[in-house]
Amino acid sequence: MTDDTTIPTDRRTDTTTSRLSRRKVLATTGLAGTTALAGCGGFLGGGGDNPSADGAGLAQFRGSGPLVESRGELGGTRIADLPDLSGELNLYIGGGEGGLYIELLDLFKRIYDDFSYNQNMDASASLANTIVTEVEQGSSRADMFISVDAGSLASVAQEDAAESLPSEVTDMPDGDFATDSWVGVAGRARAIPYNSNRFSASDIPDSVRDFPEVAAFENDLGWAPSYSAFQSFVTAMRLLRGEEATRQWLVDLREMGTLTFDNEFLVSTSVADGELAAGFANHYYALRVRNSRQNAPLDLAFTSGDAGALINVSGGLVIRGTERQDLANLLLRHLLSAEAQEFFATRTFAYPTVPEVPPAGGLPSIDELNPPDIDLTELSDQDATLDLLRETNVL
Repeated sequence: MTDDTTIPTDRRTDTTTSRLSRRKVLATTGLAGTTALAGCGGFLGGGGDNPSADGAGLAQFRGSGPLVESRGELGGTRIADLPDLSGELNLYIGGGEGGLYIELLDLFKRIYDDFSYNQNMDASASLANTIVTEVEQGSSRADMFISVDAGSLASVAQEDAAESLPSEVTDMPDGDFATDSWVGVAGRARAIPYNSNRFSASDIPDSVRDFPEVAAFENDLGWAPSYSAFQSFVTAMRLLRGEEATRQWLVDLREMGTLTFDNEFLVSTSVADGELAAGFANHYYALRVRNSRQNAPLDLAFTSGDAGALINVSGGLVIRGTERQDLANLLLRHLLSAEAQEFFATRTFAYPTVPEVPPAGGLPSIDELNPPDIDLTELSDQDATLDLLRETNVL
């Protein structure tokens, strides 16, 4: 991806071009192996056997490893407290990490004999446009949209293409991650992965605006401008600092020789390999690298109060006009259950959006971070960001 593509084998697509309030060193982690990403295309049936619906528990959803084994009891709504999933849903699933949702949905399918789903997977922005067009034409083919970023969800909602959600759904996540039209089910924080053999936490600026001033980073930083998460980060910078300041920041970093990668997992891997001093990436990629290489010299820093500290979410909404609204709402409640939130926390190292489920991997809690004061729905304004990235020759 962008957050919307699978991870390629080539690492690099282009070899051209204060105070820290919250810094956490990555703990040694035990992430269960994540699945290969499911393919794109037309509606494909979710697979999996269907054992008894009784006995669903955390063990079926939780990852493995030393850190996970030490996790205690969780709060939140349990699946056993919810009505059974029964019926069939057509889902639009946006983003390259949609395969993780397929794994989770298949767990639900094995628990509930009478539940099934079909999926169409594509880039989040593309599916958002499809949904809006289909709703306008009265020809919607899907009941629910699951997206890797809040901007795509917001763009659908702003075009009046989403149903209003009941309080039974919107009351489950943290209030910052719920609107009348969509809810966040897994969070990701922008972070600075850095090589701990070369730098300490105190060497990393507290604000991304200061990175062009650090001479040690020349020809030694990495970013992935084609990644939707990076584009949301730049959108947040535009909203917070304005167009011209953002333009100058991009130009300054490009002229410093910041290296371009296809995705942020490769940025984090290259930092761990010592090929980069640091980079810009979602937090969980560094954790996934550390899971497979527990002694890798890779730590995370979090900036404070700026676009570099943005917390974005994956989430879902119910598409306007569906005849399966009740079932779609119930599936959202299942995605916000303690079991599903533990799946996101321990298999993907995302931030749970339900307060009663803590993050894994030695992460600071969301409350300990200092994200910017920004409405996530405003991140839907991606066109101007794409124009800016192209005008500055970053993309």
